[in-house]
Amino acid sequence: MPTASLETQKEAEGLRRDLAYHSWRYHVLDAPEIPDAEYDRCYRRLRDLEAAYPELLTPDSPTLKVGGATLDTLPGRKHSQRMYSLDNIFNDPEWTEYAKRARRALALKAEEELSFWMEPKMDGLAMELIYEQGVFSAALTRGDGETGEVVTENVRTIKNVPLRLRGEALPLRMEVRGEVVMTRADFAALNQRQTAEGRKIFANPRNAAAGSVRQLDTGVTASRPLRFIAYGIGTAVFADGRVFKTQNEIIENLAAHGFAVAPEAELCPAPAAALDYYHKLKEKRQELRFDIDGVVAKLNRLDWQQELGFTSHAPRWAVALKFPAEQAGTRLKDIQVQVGRTGVLTPVAVLEPVNVGGVMVSRATLHNEDEIKNKDLKIGDMVLVQRAGDVIPEILAPLSEYRNGTERDFDFPALCPACGHVARRAFGEAARRCVNSSCPAVRRRTIIHFVSKAGLDVQGLGSSWVEMLLDKGVAHTVADLFRLTPEDLLPLERMGQKLAANIVEALRTARAEAGLETLIRALGIRHIGARTAVSLAERYGDLDELARASLEDLLDIPDIGPEAAASITAFFADEGNITLLAELKELGLWPRGKAGARLAAQGALPLSGKTVLFTGALSLDRASAGKLAEAAGAKVVGSISRAVDYLVVGEKAGSKLAKARELGITIVNEADFAALLQKNNELPELPAGRASGQHSLL
Repeated sequence: MPTASLETQKEAEGLRRDLAYHSWRYHVLDAPEIPDAEYDRCYRRLRDLEAAYPELLTPDSPTLKVGGATLDTLPGRKHSQRMYSLDNIFNDPEWTEYAKRARRALALKAEEELSFWMEPKMDGLAMELIYEQGVFSAALTRGDGETGEVVTENVRTIKNVPLRLRGEALPLRMEVRGEVVMTRADFAALNQRQTAEGRKIFANPRNAAAGSVRQLDTGVTASRPLRFIAYGIGTAVFADGRVFKTQNEIIENLAAHGFAVAPEAELCPAPAAALDYYHKLKEKRQELRFDIDGVVAKLNRLDWQQELGFTSHAPRWAVALKFPAEQAGTRLKDIQVQVGRTGVLTPVAVLEPVNVGGVMVSRATLHNEDEIKNKDLKIGDMVLVQRAGDVIPEILAPLSEYRNGTERDFDFPALCPACGHVARRAFGEAARRCVNSSCPAVRRRTIIHFVSKAGLDVQGLGSSWVEMLLDKGVAHTVADLFRLTPEDLLPLERMGQKLAANIVEALRTARAEAGLETLIRALGIRHIGARTAVSLAERYGDLDELARASLEDLLDIPDIGPEAAASITAFFADEGNITLLAELKELGLWPRGKAGARLAAQGALPLSGKTVLFTGALSLDRASAGKLAEAAGAKVVGSISRAVDYLVVGEKAGSKLAKARELGITIVNEADFAALLQKNNELPELPAGRASGQHSLL
């Protein structure tokens, strides 16, 4: 095959540069400089050159945006920094109280004012794009916040995603976070095309965007009118050591690098101005090109963001101000009772389908029998429906003025509808629960949970496939899933050779890679969430050790209360669970926790058994500092208490410093902390940092 001449190489480079520029003008700025025909001519010329000389094809070539590759699966990959969700606020008083809490936590002086970066809350799919040396290299969905799905080839096809960053002084590495969305006009046109082709139409732009990004055929993604709107960054490393100081500086940088950002975003100098922004956008939301369900408020100063930190699921320095939910009236046709994996009987309203805020709603949860009574709901009622937070359908109240006497009361069942056993309601609880541990509905939901994203996250094995496996008798227990062969799966409808092999391989991978905290979470023990599962995995070496733990041992763990402790001991005493765990152990699904490694290093790690809290502006981000502390044997916490051994303070330390002095907690600066870490010879040497005497932790 001939090699491209220097002249041809320069022509291809010029075409790539020009096409990237004009694509940015068209898809980001909506201000094209050349006719479409001229763009198409340049595009065809570059495509022809790359076909003739394959060495000219580069990762940032615009020709890669057409898709065409078929993916086997969407593998998972951990984010370098967790992608958190946001806490919600629904009215003015809640916002005022949030701003007051932030002021108190930062211990601000009277003359210091909170400024907020305000932007519309796009209703799309959260995404992280990774750039190395200024070139697009990977894309991940948010997933569960810790691990996302790799959708690199699909995102490469999105027209306004820059494959090479614009401008000078490009970052060595940058993780750009934002939302994949679809305009209302593009969504309507897509559904018209779907209808004309006899295909399924989408319920709303968000579902259309999410479904398009997660396609295995990149050509399908390329055919969808998707856009990426950037709203922040994860890690950003520049050769010149540049560090951002404010949120609006981050957004300006992203726009300069070629990203589309929300044009309606504003810097508000005070909480009152931020509230005005919220009301302004609430009034004009229907005039915007994109669906939004509220606004996002972020403290503009990054040092204040760092000072406030995070809860287990959300940043304390940012919040979503949600718009009032849209409402509609419809008929309550029936109430059905479903049985969950913990045996809870949940009533579900069956509704005459109705459009609520652009989404067709036909079912809504009623939570428990008390809610039905308290709201005085009757089968046959006309009811007022809304989507709580513009997402979850709920019945607000019956429209009793429309009653004609044909409506009837709903009698909540005293027996489980799945197995016929007694459904008891414990004192002080609102839920009625099936007490049969062998209930087929409970067992079914438990198996589905085990392989779901909340459990082992087995790629490609969704709830519909599990339901089919159970219905066909191919599997009966969790352990059965890990004994499956491709031949077992092939008789299932719509199952092909490749898909069967992929599912079996995904199960093998999940079994081999599961950590102890993941397995604990997957078991679905009542009252045990993700955070508690991590605490248990840190305390115990494996499930055998956890099973031997007494109530007193469990209650000694900070975030475990009496209910959770009793639930754990009851789980490991159940005969069915004992049998299941023995099977999992035999299958090799028996990971070790962190406790064994910690005990082995007892005495060698300088902070073993110590609890550490960070406050103030450090020379390293909190996540990285925390990892160094954990590597030295410490437990890192987010709030001050007598259990804290060391408070590591940076510049402008706030109320935590005063509280630590009050409690007599040992206070160390970064230099002291670095010295502690140096005692662990497995850690890298830490270079000296700022002139203040603090040390850099990188």
